[in-house]
Amino acid sequence: MSPQELAALLCKEGDHHLAQQELPIATAFYTAAFSCSAPTAVQIVNSLHKRLWEKVIATLEMWCKGKSQIPKIQSKNLAVVSLSVGIAAIFLSTLSPDNVVSSVYKLETLLRRGCSEEVVSKCNTLLKANPNYSMELLLLRALAWVLSGTQVRKGVADYIQAFVMDRAEAVAYVCTRQREHLPQVIQAFSNYLSTYQKESPDCSSLDQWLGNCYEFLSAVAPDDICVCRVRAAYLFKKSKFEECVAVCSKVLKGLSADNNHRDETALGLLLERAAAYFFLGGQMQEMIQDLAEAFAATPAQAMKHFEELFSPHDTEKIEEQARTVLEVKFAAYREAVHTRTELRGNHGTELLPSVIQTVQFLLQISPGCKRELSVRLADCHLLRGHIRTALDICDHLLAAEQKTYYNTLLALRGFCSLHSHDHQQALQDFQKVIEHDSPHPNSCVKALCGRGLIRISGGSHYLTALDYITACQLKLEETIFTIKSYVPWNQRGLLLKVLQEEGQKMLQKKRDAPGVYQLASLLVELDTSDEASRILCADALYQMGCVEEAHKLLLLSLSRNPQRSPILARLALLQLKKGFMYDGNQLLKKVIRIGDTSCLLPIMDIFRDEDRKLMQTHCHFRALTILKDKQEDADIKEAIAYLSFAIIASGGYAEDCLLIRAQCYGRLGQKKTAIFDFNAILKEDPRNVQALSGRGFIYLALKQQKEAVQDLISALKVEAGVVIPAILSLKHEAQGLITRWLLQYGRTALTELVATKNLSKEEAFRDLLVIAQALIKICKDAQCHIFYTDVLIVNGRYEEALDHLQEAFGHSPADDFASARLAVLQLKKRNVLAAAHSFSVLAKKDERELGFILNFIDAKQQQHLAQVAAQEGNVLIKEYRYEKALGYYTLAVLTSEDNPGYLRQRAACLTHLKKYDKALKDMEKVIQKHSRNSLKTRVEDHCSKGHLLLSMAEEEAAVKQYIEALQLDESVALCSIMNGPGSNILTKTFHKIAQYNFEMQHYEEAWKITDYGLKIDKSTELKKLKTRLKREASSCSIH
Repeated sequence: MSPQELAALLCKEGDHHLAQQELPIATAFYTAAFSCSAPTAVQIVNSLHKRLWEKVIATLEMWCKGKSQIPKIQSKNLAVVSLSVGIAAIFLSTLSPDNVVSSVYKLETLLRRGCSEEVVSKCNTLLKANPNYSMELLLLRALAWVLSGTQVRKGVADYIQAFVMDRAEAVAYVCTRQREHLPQVIQAFSNYLSTYQKESPDCSSLDQWLGNCYEFLSAVAPDDICVCRVRAAYLFKKSKFEECVAVCSKVLKGLSADNNHRDETALGLLLERAAAYFFLGGQMQEMIQDLAEAFAATPAQAMKHFEELFSPHDTEKIEEQARTVLEVKFAAYREAVHTRTELRGNHGTELLPSVIQTVQFLLQISPGCKRELSVRLADCHLLRGHIRTALDICDHLLAAEQKTYYNTLLALRGFCSLHSHDHQQALQDFQKVIEHDSPHPNSCVKALCGRGLIRISGGSHYLTALDYITACQLKLEETIFTIKSYVPWNQRGLLLKVLQEEGQKMLQKKRDAPGVYQLASLLVELDTSDEASRILCADALYQMGCVEEAHKLLLLSLSRNPQRSPILARLALLQLKKGFMYDGNQLLKKVIRIGDTSCLLPIMDIFRDEDRKLMQTHCHFRALTILKDKQEDADIKEAIAYLSFAIIASGGYAEDCLLIRAQCYGRLGQKKTAIFDFNAILKEDPRNVQALSGRGFIYLALKQQKEAVQDLISALKVEAGVVIPAILSLKHEAQGLITRWLLQYGRTALTELVATKNLSKEEAFRDLLVIAQALIKICKDAQCHIFYTDVLIVNGRYEEALDHLQEAFGHSPADDFASARLAVLQLKKRNVLAAAHSFSVLAKKDERELGFILNFIDAKQQQHLAQVAAQEGNVLIKEYRYEKALGYYTLAVLTSEDNPGYLRQRAACLTHLKKYDKALKDMEKVIQKHSRNSLKTRVEDHCSKGHLLLSMAEEEAAVKQYIEALQLDESVALCSIMNGPGSNILTKTFHKIAQYNFEMQHYEEAWKITDYGLKIDKSTELKKLKTRLKREASSCSIH
C-alpha cells in the first residue's frame, strides 16, 4: 500500500471519529496521515467544513501549547502510530502558515538550538503582526534576552510585562514551557535585583516594580531558597515584617528535613526572621529561639550578621528579653520535672537543649556576664547528662581568680563527680559547701542531697536520712527538684527505699517526728503512687499529735486500695483512739478477712503505749466474747486473729492472750503452733503452771511421753492444786495415759534412786512425793497407792506409809503387792517371819516386783531374811508342800543375791514341781559360780544338770554334762549317777547318742561317748558299738 493510500485510509478513520464528535482522536488520525503523506492529509483536512477545520486547528494549537496530550490511537492499517508535538506543529503550520502558535513552537525549537538573537527578531515581527498573542511572544522573547546574556535587563522587563498582563498564565507558561531554563531565569532576576534597583524600567514606581519582580520570582520558584532569602531581605527592608516572617518560616520548614544545607543556608533566614519578630513585637520566645539556633550553628557569622541587623540599643533589649525567655524555659523544665510521675524517668530533659542554646546565645551577646552565664551553662549540661562538659566548665571557673558563685560551682562539680563515680571528690565538694560560713540555700540543698546519696554506699543510712531531712527543712521544693534532676536515675529507687526504712526506724524509736513528716512529704512528692510513703507520712502525723490529719491521709490511701491491711490496721487504731469502737472493730474484721495480721508488727513500735494498751484490751475482750458465745472452727480462728492483734499490741508478750491462743490452736489441731505460744510464755515465766500443763497436754496429744511427763511434773511441783483439776477435766482415756506415764516415770526414778543407794537426794524424793500425791488424787487404782507407799517407805516415813497402806487396803491387805509393802514395814519392826511369808507369796506371783521391793531393805536384814526363808522352805519340802516352799526359796535367792546353795534348793523344789526349765536355769547359775566350790560339789552339780536335761529330753546335752562330771571325778560322778537317774537308763542314753554320731560318721565323738558310757556300765550294746567303731574306722586314728 502506497503512502497516499495509507494516508487516505487514516483520514477516512479520522472522518469517522469526527462524525462521532471525537475531535482529539480524529485530529490524531489526520496527524498520523500527515506523517505518511502530507499533501494527501492537507488536502483532505482543508476540504472539511470551515467549522470542523477550525476545530482541528484549535486542537493542534492546544497540543502545541502543551495544554492537552495527544491521544494514543490504534489502526488496522498502521502497525505503530507514533505522534509528537513536533509533527503536530508542522501539520498546524502547513494547514495555517500564519498561525502564531506553530510559530512560537518553532521559535522555542530555535531557542533550544541557541539562536537567541534570531528568536528575538522574529518575536518582534510577530508581536507587531499579532498583538493578541503578546503573552507567549513576550515570554519567549524574555527568555531569549536572558539566554543571550547581553540583554538581561530587557528580558526581566519582558517577564514582568507579561506577569502584569496575566499573572497566572505567565507563571504557568514559565513553569511548564520554560522549566528547563528556570534556574537561568532566577539567576538573571537575582543579578538584576542586586544591580539595577535605582529606577523602574517602565512607568511604574520603583517599589511597585521591585515588588512585581519579587512576586514573579516567588510565583515561579516558591521553594527556591535563594529567591526566598532575597525576598525576605526585601520585605524586611520595606518593614513588611509579617510577610518576612512568613517567607522565612516557609523556607526554614523545608530546610528542617535537609540538615546538610541547614547550617549554611538557614543562618540568614533565622536572623532575619528573628529581626522581624523583634520589630513586630509580642513574639519574644520565637525571636530568641531563632537567634539561639543561628548562634549555635555558626557563632562568628551569626554575630556579624546580628550586628548588621541590630543596634546596640536593640541588643540591650534583646539581652533583657533573652534572659526572660531563659527563665521561662527553665521554669518550664522545672515544671516538667515536678509533674513527672515516674521516679526513674527523665521526662523534661528534652526541653534543655533549647535552654542551653539560649544560654550560649546570651554568652555571645553579653560578654560582661560570662561567669554567671557559664555557671548556668554548666548547670544545664549537668541536667542534660553532659557530665564531661559540665565538669570542664566547673573546673575552669573554680580555677579562676574570681570566686563568685563558688558554692554553686562546688555543688555542681560534686554532682559531676558523683555521676563519674568519683565519690571522694564529690564528698569533698559537698562538704565544703555545707561547712561554708554562709552557703547559698539552693547549693546547700544540693550538697546535702549529694552527701546523703554518697552515705548510702558507705552504709550510713541514718545519716543519709538526716541530710535529706535538713535539706527539706531548708527548701522542700528544691530538694524534690534536686532528687528528680541531679540524682542519677538508677539510684533514685534505692534512695527512696532507704529514706522510707530510716524514717520508719526513727518513728519506731520516737525520734524527730516533724523531721520524718517532712521526709515523708518529700517521698510522697517523689512518687505519688508509693503507698509506703503515704503511710510513713500518716505515722509521722500521728506521732506529732495530728490525729485528724493522719486519719484523712489514711482514708485517701484506702480509697485507692481498699484491701491494704497496713492502712486498715492504722485506721482501726485511730478509730479506737477516738472512741469509735464499732468502726474500729469493723476495720479489724476486714484485716482478719484479708488474713494479714502480721501487718501490725511494724506499727506497734510507732503507736503510743496508751494506744497500744487500748488496742490490746479491745482485741482481748473481743476474743473472749467470741469464745464465750461460739465454738465453731471459724469462730475460733477469728478469736485467734483478735488474740494475735492483742499479743502484737502488747509488744509480743501478753500471757493471758498467749494462753488462750495456744488453747485455741490446740482445739483446731494446730498442736505445734500451740506449743510455740506456750514456749513464748515459759521463756518469760518458766514456772507458769497453765503454760506448763497446757504444753504437757499438747505433748500428750502428740504421744510425746518424755516431754509431756516433764511438763506435767514441772507444773505439779509449782501448783498441783491447779494441775490436778485440769487433768481430771480431760477425757478418761487421756487421764489413764497420764496416770500410766507418771507412774512409769515415778517407778523408774524411784528404782534408780534405791538401786544407787543415793538416799540423800532430797529434791528427787520431793519430786517423787509430788508425783505420788498427784497420782492418788487422779486415780484410785492400787498401783498409785502402792507407789505412794513406796515413796514414803524410801523416804523413811514408815508410820505414814503404814497409815496410808491400811487406809487404802485395810489392816490385812488382800492385794499381794500391798501385803509385800506391809511386810517391809513389819520387817522394820523385826517381824521377820511374817515378812518372809508375805514376800514368799509375792515371789511366786511377780519376782521382779519382789526384787524392786527388796531394794527398800538393807543388806543385813536381807541376809537374815534369806536364812529364815531357806529354813521355812526346807520345812515345807519335808512336808511335800513344794509350791509354798518355792516362794520361800525364791525369796532366799533374791535376798542372798543368787546364793548357790539357795539356788540348788530352789532347783530341787522346781524339779519336784516338774518345772525343769526353771530348775535348769538355776543350775546354770550355780555352775557359773563353780570357782568357789569343792570338786565333789561341782561333779554333783553337773550330774544334777544332766539329770534335768534328761528330764527335758535333751539327751545329747545331758550326755555332755555327765562326761564332764566323769572327767572331773569318776567315782563321785558314778555315785551321783546311782542316786539318779541310774546306770541302766543313762547307759542307754549314752548308746543312743554314740550310735547317732556313728551313723553321722563322727567317729571320734562316738568313740568318746562310748568309752565314757562303758565306765558307767559295761553294756553289751556299747561294747558292740565300740567293736564296730574299731572296724569301721580301722583306717582312721580315733585314739
